[in-house]
Amino acid sequence: MSCGFVTCGPNEALVVSGCCYGKPLLVPGGRVFVWPVVQQVQKISLNTMTLQVESPTVYTCQGVPISVTGIAQVKIQGQNEEMLSTACEQFLGKNEDEIHNIALVTLEGHQRAIMGSMTVEEIYKDRKKFSKEVFEVASSDLVNMGITVVSYTLKDIRDEEGYLKALGMARTAEVKRDARIGEAEARRDAQMREAIAEEQRMASRFLNNTEIAKAQRDFELKKAAYDVEVQTKKAEAEMAFELQAAKTKQRIMEEQMQVKVIERGQEIAVQAQEMVRRERELDATVKRPADAEKYRLEKMAEANKLRLVMEAEAESEAIRIRGEAEAFAIEAKAKAEASQMAKKAAAWNEYGHAAMVDMMLETLPKVAAEVAAPLSQAKKITMVSNGSGSIGAEKLTEEVLNIVTRVPELVKTLAGVDMAKSVAA
Repeated sequence: MSCGFVTCGPNEALVVSGCCYGKPLLVPGGRVFVWPVVQQVQKISLNTMTLQVESPTVYTCQGVPISVTGIAQVKIQGQNEEMLSTACEQFLGKNEDEIHNIALVTLEGHQRAIMGSMTVEEIYKDRKKFSKEVFEVASSDLVNMGITVVSYTLKDIRDEEGYLKALGMARTAEVKRDARIGEAEARRDAQMREAIAEEQRMASRFLNNTEIAKAQRDFELKKAAYDVEVQTKKAEAEMAFELQAAKTKQRIMEEQMQVKVIERGQEIAVQAQEMVRRERELDATVKRPADAEKYRLEKMAEANKLRLVMEAEAESEAIRIRGEAEAFAIEAKAKAEASQMAKKAAAWNEYGHAAMVDMMLETLPKVAAEVAAPLSQAKKITMVSNGSGSIGAEKLTEEVLNIVTRVPELVKTLAGVDMAKSVAA
């Protein structure tokens, strides 16, 4: 063997002994320089070993034979130098199978010991406790060999005598009994809760229906009160509207009548002015020319008389006498003509007054027709009466006649002509 470095993997440890070392050198997962002949190097496995620990037909503390199978994970501890040194002392030069068998036998013995100290019920019901005790006891023993128990788990429990089956049947029966009891109790409780819930539901429903009925009643009462108030206000509003509409219509009709009266009054005033104009025109075209003609004739007569007198004074006595006779004749004629002209003027004057009266009499029916014209065109007439006097068509006719009878007063005011006196005369 030549000198040089020796290496190993992380799952192995090197053990170097010989020259230069008072005790073996332990190198877990690394390398080391080795001198041949004077030094020796060996390897020990640090792999985790899985052990299936079988303990068939072990009597428990009650004398009941059972079989148990456990699974353990063990390995040589390479990180602890003291445990590694102990493992080297125990297992160096042995292969993994030999180490495996040693650890298995040790664990199986401890497993049987723990089984003999516990009852079947304890092992069966509390597997965690059984596994813990086996783990603790085996660990304390295997640690002295440099082996660490990584884990231990109880895999299986068997019973050839039927104890576990009987225990299971009893437990099953007990569980079934408890299940039936629990089911019955649960059903009973459910029925009781259902009955209580139904009772509460019905009570809530009745209470809710009662509240709904009360609310509906209050709503109907309030709605009825509101409807009465609304209908009252609506009726009052309609009556007020109709009354106001009637008043407005009446006021409009009164204003229209007033406008018509004013218009007719203005027309009457215009007609009265026209009558005055015609009278003045008659006076200017007939009366005054007649007076002028009378005055002219009188002056002509006086001139002729003066001329005749002057001629008569110049002539002889005969001529004077003849002239006086002629002057007397002329004077008589002039007086006759003047009297005729005066009568004619008086006749014209009287004719003008009669003409005005006749014109007024012809105009009065037209005035009455114009006053009654708006009434004949109205589709609806609303008359308000205070209960005294005439009503209806009689009242309407009376109003028209009152308007017509005021025409002579308006003519008298505008033209100064008293139609009543004129008609009487």
